[in-house]
Amino acid sequence: MSIMVMRASTNETMIPLGSSINTSTTKSWFSSSGRFAFGFYPDGEAFAIGVRLVSGDTSIIVWTANRDDPPISGGSITLGYSGILQWSRTPLTPGTQRNPISDSSTPATSAAMLNTGNFVLYDMNRTIIWSTFDSPTGTLLPGQNLRPGAQLFASVSGNNRARGKYYLNNQLDGNLVLYPAGTIDSDSAYWSTVTSNKGLLLTLSLDPNGTLWMFDRKTSYTKALFQTNQSLSASTAVENYYRLTFDADGILRLYSHVFLSLGSKPTTKVQWQVPGSDRCLVNGVCGPNSFCQLTVTGETSCTCLPGFEFLSTNQSTLGCWRTLPDSGCAKNSSSSDEGTRVMSTMVEVKNTTWAENAYAVLPETASIEDCKLHCLSDCACEISMFSDSYCSKLMVPIRYGRNSGSNSTLFVKVYTYHAIQKNKIAGAGAMFISGVSLVVLSLVVLSGSVLLICRYKPSLRYMRAPQLEDYMVDGDSVGLQSYSFGDIDVATNGFSQVLGRGAYGTVFKGVLANMNKEIAVKRLEKMAEDEQREFHREVRAIARTHHRNLLRLLGFCIEGTCRLLVYEYMPNGSLASLLFNSDAPPSWSKRVAIALDVARGLQYLHEEIQNPIIHCDIKPENILIDSSGIAKIADFGLAKLLIGNQSNTLTGVRGMRGYLAQE
Repeated sequence: MSIMVMRASTNETMIPLGSSINTSTTKSWFSSSGRFAFGFYPDGEAFAIGVRLVSGDTSIIVWTANRDDPPISGGSITLGYSGILQWSRTPLTPGTQRNPISDSSTPATSAAMLNTGNFVLYDMNRTIIWSTFDSPTGTLLPGQNLRPGAQLFASVSGNNRARGKYYLNNQLDGNLVLYPAGTIDSDSAYWSTVTSNKGLLLTLSLDPNGTLWMFDRKTSYTKALFQTNQSLSASTAVENYYRLTFDADGILRLYSHVFLSLGSKPTTKVQWQVPGSDRCLVNGVCGPNSFCQLTVTGETSCTCLPGFEFLSTNQSTLGCWRTLPDSGCAKNSSSSDEGTRVMSTMVEVKNTTWAENAYAVLPETASIEDCKLHCLSDCACEISMFSDSYCSKLMVPIRYGRNSGSNSTLFVKVYTYHAIQKNKIAGAGAMFISGVSLVVLSLVVLSGSVLLICRYKPSLRYMRAPQLEDYMVDGDSVGLQSYSFGDIDVATNGFSQVLGRGAYGTVFKGVLANMNKEIAVKRLEKMAEDEQREFHREVRAIARTHHRNLLRLLGFCIEGTCRLLVYEYMPNGSLASLLFNSDAPPSWSKRVAIALDVARGLQYLHEEIQNPIIHCDIKPENILIDSSGIAKIADFGLAKLLIGNQSNTLTGVRGMRGYLAQE
């Protein structure tokens, strides 16, 4: 039985129940103007589902269904008699799965591809129950809104519509912000509307004239981000379309498409773009320890810092790591068993800008030479930056670097191995005498060592592992593993994969090869020197807390001023990423379960240990989710490990006193 397509009184092309399209014959449902189409579009040698602006032989994709799913080689879309819009692969067999495109709980009675670019489903009262405008992917069309809390994701590339490296977040504080994917901290943001001080929930909207607005639904507040020059909308134009697209390069652009005659190709122009035409202004173009610069053709190019090389020669945007790994805090070591010496020098890099995360800042009286020498003499310092009369000391990795006109100077510590020249004794007789002397001396030392081992065995044990004694409580070990900096450097592949950053330091992912166990390593920053005993006591206090809703501390590393804490790895990330960066936010029952887990952990810290700990910094970033979905509290004992307004109390109040995140 054939299905006739009905025309509504509003000139909409109505799509009745039972209608279908497929990749073999009729691929799309068109708007009455023929300018927009919903259905299949080519994706390489396969097909994806979406809405496109039709322009002659070419199309501009403005919405994509299930954008992260792989394209299909063949399929069909059906508005079934059950009122569900769904797709399936072809050829159809009895076991073929039908996948819903819409998520409306109300059955549809018809559908339409509107001339606005909105594909909608209607109920029996001609009320829209689902539309593509309600779930924007990477583009806003006129009449489409980005609600408070909603996001736009850039595509991987112009041909791959899956979610890419950047997203636009319409935050609940009223600020519209551009971020690299997977981040939400202010250091990662590379553009914003600076409207968070209004105390309003703002909606982003594009009108048919190409004006981009932010407005509050409850008040009369409006802010125009861009207003079209009316001369651009020439009266000779047959059609004029605008779209706001978050492009794959991380730049948000407002395009105009002017059709001067029927059937002609449009004149396309960028009317507005942020953060600007310089693509290096986008954070994350180049990976850690590398900086972005523009070529003569306007393309981006990534350059490693001195002493670093690309993680992948085929993908220079992934970042860089050291060509010669350092040996922790033991810089400029005098010698080694292999007869080599580790030397460090400072190499200068001019006119670059970075997202600074300094662990120490020198007084304004410091000169540029002081800035270099202070870092060279500090075993924890790997990079120093002198800018605006300030000297900042940094640890790697550093991120979001770009070549700029800033008058800043970066000093990068570069490590080299030098062979130690040994004195050569001429003459066979001298060599023979030296050899005999060496044998005799070795026998004497060996004999003495055996006697010492037999008589003073307990003392030798203490000399072999001196740090473990500091973690004994009433003669019992708290079960912490002591790691060397080299162990952690190998486990984290040179601290290459950053999981997150916070007030207490940077967290890296690693794998303990001998146990095949994933770990999270927190490198503490802003540590004061000569506080090793206090650090020992504090880590011991953290290690003695054992609860299923507290993040477990596995071990530590102390070398010089380096302080590293090794935790169990949480594969599901933080509650913040689950709430704000997930396509499937947790259900209410799951949220209640997480809240109860957090409450149990807090009750343990408050009432069930000998020295109670008050966290005072409970926020989604400090709540981690394990592989079983169990919530665990993190950072409950780190505040006293850092430089700051310290009291004599080792445990007690943690974090920002009195703060509890509204989430």
